[in-house]
Amino acid sequence: MNEQDWLAARFEEHRSHLRGVAFRMLGSTAEADEAVQNTWLRLSRSDADGVENIRAWLTTVIARVCLNVLESRRTRREEPLDCHVPDPIVGLDGEADPEQEALLADSVGLALQVVLDALPPSERLAFVLHDMFDLTFDEIAPMLGRSPAAARQLASRARRRVRGAPSHATEPSGERHRAIVDAFFAAAKGGNLEALIAVLDPDVVLRADGGHARREVSIVLQGADAIAQRAFTFVKMATTVRPALVNGTAGAVVLGKDGPISVMGFTVNDGKISEIDTLADPERLARLDLSAFKA
Repeated sequence: MNEQDWLAARFEEHRSHLRGVAFRMLGSTAEADEAVQNTWLRLSRSDADGVENIRAWLTTVIARVCLNVLESRRTRREEPLDCHVPDPIVGLDGEADPEQEALLADSVGLALQVVLDALPPSERLAFVLHDMFDLTFDEIAPMLGRSPAAARQLASRARRRVRGAPSHATEPSGERHRAIVDAFFAAAKGGNLEALIAVLDPDVVLRADGGHARREVSIVLQGADAIAQRAFTFVKMATTVRPALVNGTAGAVVLGKDGPISVMGFTVNDGKISEIDTLADPERLARLDLSAFKA
């Protein structure tokens, strides 16, 4: 085995970990894959003979790659959308392929991923690497060009923002979660306002991201009444609603006559839907593997 083959084998051992870090950092499967590829290119062009801990070295590289991506987003997004929903991880309800399992190993609900997207890049890096991947602040500090104490402060600020956001489910996903989501769609399809209000938290939040192609559907709404009326309108566009696993919890892929029109993730608190995150951007939907839901 030559050196390049040896490096490739070591890299493959850590690919799932690197993709998980990149996805938590970027909230985009496409950008995460590109970050992983860039990390491999840097490894293949480097002198790795002196690297004692290749996993730590690779984590440092991909963290810096992701930090650069986050910083560049701020400068290139001249016309920000009213609402941005990160890429969901979508699978058949009750099933997940090995690649999805790896991404969901440190599961982050879609609503929490929205909160992560709102963090400043340095806070996001410190929080993700420390709170989700158990790196020490001594390890994180050089990635940020800060002291360990400063890295700790960044993670602490991010943690306060995350805890202050209404995005944590108070109950695990399961049959009850699925029953609540199914009841939402049944009530919306049947035009039953009372039943729909019954499954919604009074302060429920809806985030819908239609992308640049469908800016007219990009919206943030709050309140059970407003979201119920929106649901009645939206369900008329759907021909089929298929149950799905979205970021590890009960969700749905909504199909129209020409194919998928949205992926919906739900956050459930105390038996009520507290947040709904909807990706309806046709360009980004086309990049997701939703073939299992089209049959």
